[in-house]
Amino acid sequence: MFPSILRHEGVWRGTYRHVDPEGALIDQHASEVRCEFPDDGPFAYIQHNRFTWADRRETTARLEGVLIEDRLWWDAATFSGWAWESREGLILLDLERKDEPGSRFFEMIVTAPDGMSRARTWHWMNAGGLYKRTLCDEHRIA
Repeated sequence: MFPSILRHEGVWRGTYRHVDPEGALIDQHASEVRCEFPDDGPFAYIQHNRFTWADRRETTARLEGVLIEDRLWWDAATFSGWAWESREGLILLDLERKDEPGSRFFEMIVTAPDGMSRARTWHWMNAGGLYKRTLCDEHRIA
Protein backbone atom coordinates (compact mmCIF):
# COMPACT_ATOMS: atom_id res chain seq x y z
CA MET A 1 0.00 0.00 0.00
CA PHE A 2 1.36 3.42 -0.81
CA PRO A 3 2.38 5.25 2.37
CA SER A 4 0.37 8.48 2.16
CA ILE A 5 -3.00 6.77 1.88
CA LEU A 6 -2.40 4.99 5.18
CA ARG A 7 -2.51 8.43 6.85
CA HIS A 8 -6.22 8.57 5.98
CA GLU A 9 -7.20 5.79 8.37
CA GLY A 10 -9.80 6.99 10.87
CA VAL A 11 -12.97 9.05 10.90
CA TRP A 12 -13.27 12.36 9.08
CA ARG A 13 -16.06 14.92 9.39
CA GLY A 14 -16.60 17.81 7.03
CA THR A 15 -18.56 19.50 4.30
CA TYR A 16 -18.94 18.69 0.61
CA ARG A 17 -19.75 21.59 -1.71
CA HIS A 18 -20.66 20.99 -5.36
CA VAL A 19 -20.18 24.06 -7.56
CA ASP A 20 -20.72 24.75 -11.24
CA PRO A 21 -17.76 25.76 -13.48
CA GLU A 22 -18.30 29.42 -12.51
CA GLY A 23 -18.21 28.61 -8.78
CA ALA A 24 -21.95 28.91 -8.01
CA LEU A 25 -23.12 26.52 -5.31
CA ILE A 26 -25.16 23.56 -6.65
CA ASP A 27 -25.37 21.45 -3.48
CA GLN A 28 -23.86 21.25 -0.01
CA HIS A 29 -24.01 18.56 2.66
CA ALA A 30 -22.26 17.37 5.81
CA SER A 31 -20.09 14.27 5.67
CA GLU A 32 -18.68 11.65 7.94
CA VAL A 33 -16.20 9.32 6.25
CA ARG A 34 -14.54 6.35 7.96
CA CYS A 35 -11.47 4.89 6.24
CA GLU A 36 -10.11 1.51 7.24
CA PHE A 37 -7.33 -0.79 6.06
CA PRO A 38 -8.19 -4.36 7.10
CA ASP A 39 -5.32 -6.67 8.05
CA ASP A 40 -6.99 -9.58 6.28
CA GLY A 41 -9.85 -10.34 3.93
CA PRO A 42 -10.43 -9.54 0.27
CA PHE A 43 -10.27 -5.73 0.56
CA ALA A 44 -7.21 -3.55 1.12
CA TYR A 45 -9.40 -0.51 1.85
CA ILE A 46 -12.96 0.04 3.03
CA GLN A 47 -14.60 3.48 3.17
CA HIS A 48 -17.89 4.14 4.94
CA ASN A 49 -19.69 7.35 3.93
CA ARG A 50 -22.60 9.10 5.62
CA PHE A 51 -23.86 12.29 4.00
CA THR A 52 -26.50 14.49 5.64
CA TRP A 53 -28.32 17.49 4.16
CA ALA A 54 -29.89 20.45 6.00
CA ASP A 55 -33.39 19.07 5.20
CA ARG A 56 -32.41 15.85 7.12
CA ARG A 57 -31.98 13.65 4.03
CA GLU A 58 -29.24 11.11 4.57
CA THR A 59 -27.40 8.61 2.43
CA THR A 60 -24.79 6.02 3.27
CA ALA A 61 -22.36 3.95 1.24
CA ARG A 62 -19.66 1.35 1.76
CA LEU A 63 -16.86 1.42 -0.82
CA GLU A 64 -14.42 -1.50 -1.00
CA GLY A 65 -11.08 -1.29 -2.78
CA VAL A 66 -8.54 -3.90 -3.79
CA LEU A 67 -4.81 -3.43 -4.25
CA ILE A 68 -3.52 -4.37 -7.71
CA GLU A 69 0.18 -3.64 -8.19
CA ASP A 70 0.68 0.03 -7.25
CA ARG A 71 -2.98 1.12 -7.43
CA LEU A 72 -6.07 0.88 -5.29
CA TRP A 73 -9.03 -0.20 -7.47
CA TRP A 74 -12.80 0.12 -6.98
CA ASP A 75 -15.72 -1.37 -8.86
CA ALA A 76 -18.76 -0.06 -6.97
CA ALA A 77 -22.40 0.33 -7.98
CA THR A 78 -21.95 4.01 -8.94
CA PHE A 79 -18.34 4.16 -10.15
CA SER A 80 -15.20 2.26 -11.06
CA GLY A 81 -11.59 3.36 -11.21
CA TRP A 82 -8.36 3.64 -9.29
CA ALA A 83 -6.20 5.69 -6.94
CA TRP A 84 -2.46 6.15 -6.84
CA GLU A 85 0.06 8.32 -5.02
CA SER A 86 2.27 11.03 -6.49
CA ARG A 87 5.92 11.31 -5.48
CA GLU A 88 4.91 14.28 -3.34
CA GLY A 89 2.36 12.22 -1.36
CA LEU A 90 -0.81 13.48 -3.06
CA ILE A 91 -3.54 10.89 -3.51
CA LEU A 92 -5.00 11.01 -7.02
CA LEU A 93 -8.11 9.21 -8.29
CA ASP A 94 -9.57 8.62 -11.76
CA LEU A 95 -13.16 7.38 -11.46
CA GLU A 96 -15.73 6.66 -14.16
CA ARG A 97 -19.34 7.18 -13.13
CA LYS A 98 -21.65 4.24 -13.80
CA ASP A 99 -24.71 6.20 -12.66
CA GLU A 100 -23.93 9.09 -15.05
CA PRO A 101 -22.87 7.45 -18.35
CA GLY A 102 -20.12 9.37 -20.11
CA SER A 103 -19.05 11.16 -16.90
CA ARG A 104 -15.96 10.72 -14.80
CA PHE A 105 -14.23 12.67 -12.11
CA PHE A 106 -10.65 13.22 -11.13
CA GLU A 107 -9.95 13.69 -7.43
CA MET A 108 -6.94 15.02 -5.57
CA ILE A 109 -6.55 14.60 -1.79
CA VAL A 110 -4.12 16.75 0.18
CA THR A 111 -3.51 16.04 3.87
CA ALA A 112 -2.19 18.68 6.25
CA PRO A 113 1.30 18.00 7.68
CA ASP A 114 -0.17 17.24 11.13
CA GLY A 115 -2.59 14.68 9.61
CA MET A 116 -5.62 16.26 11.27
CA SER A 117 -7.27 17.86 8.23
CA ARG A 118 -7.49 17.19 4.54
CA ALA A 119 -8.85 18.86 1.41
CA ARG A 120 -10.31 16.96 -1.52
CA THR A 121 -11.18 18.41 -4.92
CA TRP A 122 -13.09 16.59 -7.64
CA HIS A 123 -13.25 17.76 -11.25
CA TRP A 124 -16.31 16.30 -13.02
CA MET A 125 -15.97 15.87 -16.78
CA ASN A 126 -18.15 14.62 -19.63
CA ALA A 127 -18.04 14.95 -23.43
CA GLY A 128 -18.76 18.67 -23.06
CA GLY A 129 -15.86 19.21 -20.64
CA LEU A 130 -15.92 20.36 -17.03
CA TYR A 131 -19.46 20.54 -15.66
CA LYS A 132 -18.90 20.79 -11.89
CA ARG A 133 -16.38 20.62 -9.08
CA THR A 134 -16.68 19.13 -5.62
CA LEU A 135 -14.80 20.72 -2.75
CA CYS A 136 -14.43 18.65 0.43
CA ASP A 137 -13.01 20.12 3.63
CA GLU A 138 -12.59 17.52 6.37
CA HIS A 139 -11.02 17.18 9.81
CA ARG A 140 -10.14 13.99 11.69
CA ILE A 141 -12.39 13.19 14.65
CA ALA A 142 -11.07 9.71 15.46
